[in-house]
Amino acid sequence: MPFLTAPNWQISWTPLLVLGYLFYLLLGAMVFQLLEKQAETHSRDQFHLEKLKFLQNYRCLDRQALEQFIQVLMEAWEKGVNPERNSTNPSNWDFSNSFFFAGTVVTTIGYGNRSPSTVAGQVFCVFYALFGVPLNLAFLNQLGKGLNAHLITLERWVQKPGHDQVVQRLAVAVFLTAGTLLFLVFPPLVFCYVEGWSYGEGFYFTFITLSTIGFGDYVVGANPNKHYIPLYRSLTAIWIVFGLAWLALVFNVGADLMEKFLQLKWHKPDLSLSEGAPTKLEDEPEQPRIHIPT
Repeated sequence: MPFLTAPNWQISWTPLLVLGYLFYLLLGAMVFQLLEKQAETHSRDQFHLEKLKFLQNYRCLDRQALEQFIQVLMEAWEKGVNPERNSTNPSNWDFSNSFFFAGTVVTTIGYGNRSPSTVAGQVFCVFYALFGVPLNLAFLNQLGKGLNAHLITLERWVQKPGHDQVVQRLAVAVFLTAGTLLFLVFPPLVFCYVEGWSYGEGFYFTFITLSTIGFGDYVVGANPNKHYIPLYRSLTAIWIVFGLAWLALVFNVGADLMEKFLQLKWHKPDLSLSEGAPTKLEDEPEQPRIHIPT
């Protein structure tokens, strides 16, 4: 475990990391509450106001009957049934939609806008995820190894004699930029055209999906007023799989950089070691230390 060391005391950075993580969660909670609570309250008040206006205009309706009807609508939405759809609209469980749903299961994205409602479907979903999630992890691991191998090859190439630091940085920048354009920048343009979203909404959906957060507030192919080509959601599922591998590689690189930062690899040499005292620094290179002079 890395330490910050002084002549008479040691401090482990692990508790500091835990405290920093908890502080980050608390900060996010406060910011989200500040940004979203007022809007939620406004929407709730607006809903109750519109319901009262509806009852005033249609006095023959009973309040209890209206509440029951609203409950039926909410249950329908929770089961993925759109009340606006009729029998002529495409099924929520056609092959394209089912393929997309299977992809969200094994990748653990789980948007939450669609789920099996039959007992048989639920049981199958459990066993499908039980074997599918490890299979997906193994596939992404191999795909990530392939991407990492290309990155290592690129790193070795740029480190050849005659390649200065500017060329090295440019090569790495090209590698990261190509993945960013392919998986984060260009897909939102497609979603803007097909779904009618703004670019910000499309980019938000792209990152939330590839990071497997999957809130479910934006889902492709879910607008009942649009006609989608059958392969649209299937192609989206394929894009998600390869995008997951790329973003996981980026996250791993970021985690390595953060770990190196926390381990303080740029430690200053201990001046007392040069006075002839034996040391185990060469035997334990994985535990760098910083010596703070007094």
